[in-house]
Amino acid sequence: MSDKSYLDWPFFDDRHRQLQADLERWASANISDDHHGDTDAACRDFVKRLGAAGWLRYAVGGSAHGGQYDVIDTRAICLLRETLARHSGLADFAFAMQGLGSGAITLHGTAAQKQRYLTRVAAGEAIAAFALSEPGSGSDVAAMSCAARAEGDEYVLDGEKTWISNGGIADFYVLFARSGEAPGSRGLSAFIVDAATPGLEIAERINVIAPHPLARLRFTNCRIPKSAMLGAPGQGFKVAMQTLDIFRTSVAAAALGFARHALDEALRRATTRPMFNQMLADFQITQTKLAQMATGVDVSALLTYRAAWLRDQGQNVTREAAMAKMTATETAQQVIDAALQIWGGLGVVSEHPVERLYREIRALRIYEGATEVQQLIIARQTLSAYEQDLRT
Repeated sequence: MSDKSYLDWPFFDDRHRQLQADLERWASANISDDHHGDTDAACRDFVKRLGAAGWLRYAVGGSAHGGQYDVIDTRAICLLRETLARHSGLADFAFAMQGLGSGAITLHGTAAQKQRYLTRVAAGEAIAAFALSEPGSGSDVAAMSCAARAEGDEYVLDGEKTWISNGGIADFYVLFARSGEAPGSRGLSAFIVDAATPGLEIAERINVIAPHPLARLRFTNCRIPKSAMLGAPGQGFKVAMQTLDIFRTSVAAAALGFARHALDEALRRATTRPMFNQMLADFQITQTKLAQMATGVDVSALLTYRAAWLRDQGQNVTREAAMAKMTATETAQQVIDAALQIWGGLGVVSEHPVERLYREIRALRIYEGATEVQQLIIARQTLSAYEQDLRT
């Protein structure tokens, strides 16, 4: 079992420690990584069970609309994702997408929108999705071309979205489209689009190395009421970035969960594998590798929970969240690779725990801002702070 001493760090309150302990017991009794090949069904099942057990209440804000708290608790979100990821990548995915897919509604939804969507998301009765990326615009959100044209009391959507998590199984999508109020990122708006809306189709289901529900969406003369807009016209970029700011730190937490699992697997193998009349763990080269892995895990945890704690204090954490996301995902890749090396040939057998982790971690270095984008964010924030210091 992973070391739990980090829970004694001053980043956490007693309620966070109790939350982690309660979830650990529940996950140990209720989560299996055996999905029998039907990823869609497994994801739907996870959403239902996470909702029924009350864990999805932490993914939305507003106690009047099913949330555990009026404001999303970032440390709780991170502890939940870390723990779930340690047990199952798909369980973590199911939880995370309920939060990311509905986060813009938590932040900018009207009372009616919150009541209609958040209550069902928190109960596990509706599956949410976040539709931002396009074939021609991933990291460069300002290059978005999916269009929202105002006509009377409606908006008409035309264009495509791709790499959409929960695509094909979602009940609704928080969609970002070019509404044309200004050039670039200032001309985007956010909308809620129900999956059954005429003109919305699943153009393609996308298969990736770690199976998750993923799709390309096509909008053709797709009409939605103006009341489906989230926030103000032209504020879509702000809505998207604020939503990502909440959940980017939690991506680091998921990577941390994967890394802790990999370290556990490496320790188990090293301490039980006989080799040359001793155990694998007795070799200094193995001990060196384990030391690097354990240190990387703690560095990732410190950065992750620093960012989460700062955000819960009301501070802007753009730089800190980027540091956490970059470090935790890159470190987890290294830790998992080292664990696989310690397991040797068994580590590459299909569905072995470290083989699954090897596939799970790769996408986290890309989605919600690739490592290279995090580096740009960190550098720009650091330069800005330096220039500000010079002026004062």
